[in-house]
Amino acid sequence: MSGAPLQHLPSGVGLLGIAGYEADTARVQRAVQFFEQRGHAVTLAPADSARHLRFAGTDAVRLAALQQLLDDPNIGLIMALRGGYGMSRLLEQIDFAAIGAAVKAGRKRFVGHSDFTAFQLALLARTGAVSFAGPMASYDFGGHGSQHQLSSYTVEHFDALMNGCEHVVEFAAAGPALQAEGQLWGGNLALVCSLLGTPWMPQIRGGILFLEDIGEQPYRIERMLLQLHHSGVLAQQQAVLLGDFAQQQPSAYDNGYDFAAVVDYLRQRVSVPILTGLPFGHCPDKLTLPVGGQARVTHAAGRCRLELSRPA
Repeated sequence: MSGAPLQHLPSGVGLLGIAGYEADTARVQRAVQFFEQRGHAVTLAPADSARHLRFAGTDAVRLAALQQLLDDPNIGLIMALRGGYGMSRLLEQIDFAAIGAAVKAGRKRFVGHSDFTAFQLALLARTGAVSFAGPMASYDFGGHGSQHQLSSYTVEHFDALMNGCEHVVEFAAAGPALQAEGQLWGGNLALVCSLLGTPWMPQIRGGILFLEDIGEQPYRIERMLLQLHHSGVLAQQQAVLLGDFAQQQPSAYDNGYDFAAVVDYLRQRVSVPILTGLPFGHCPDKLTLPVGGQARVTHAAGRCRLELSRPA
């Protein structure tokens, strides 16, 4: 797909193996080709495919890969290769001050989702710098399904946030009528909960919280949402936007207790408006969202208008 996703940045793209190991090297190559066809030089870090346990290298190797991309003045966009697990092991050793300075100076942008949520929220908590919850190189730009299809929706909205400081999107949603405005933050539900009580959890009041997850049973989703409720996080928000919660597997024992039942129960327990239908998460078609940027949400009659803005 044609397009130029980087503006006012160094043109190089760094694909960062910071979490899980990518076993499908063909997906990696398709992601590399996606950016190369747009005229960008691509750097893979780590450069080799050495695997340590379930990770894309030892902790030291993955930290060195992050530092390599941060130090390279020719690289403007750093995108997580894939998710999995691994970022939580590194948080204490990352120089967020240096990363925040590079982001605020317009030298770097960071994009990813899933396990990368830990990096994004830590960066926001420690520096206030904005990153982007959006596609990952292998997972998204490597293509989905047996035909390796690349989502034009994902590419369109990725380009919109990379090329402009403001973006408006509309989508079908469910929940109460709503008008709200605040700082946008969130990501993967399990990772958000894992940061509660740590120095890497942002303290956002009056925000717009977005959440998604994959492979979690409805009762686990409810338990994590209640954790955010009991800790006071939900009550401090203007609204909660729920994205895709993929690969749920309710059993016969659940007796109809599904994701919809979880949402209905939460709406009875919390005063903050909860909307479902946000096109974001472990799904082929996803928005790119500025973590730490601003959002205005308007919902009525099953349609949601989301106005996004990021720093220049």
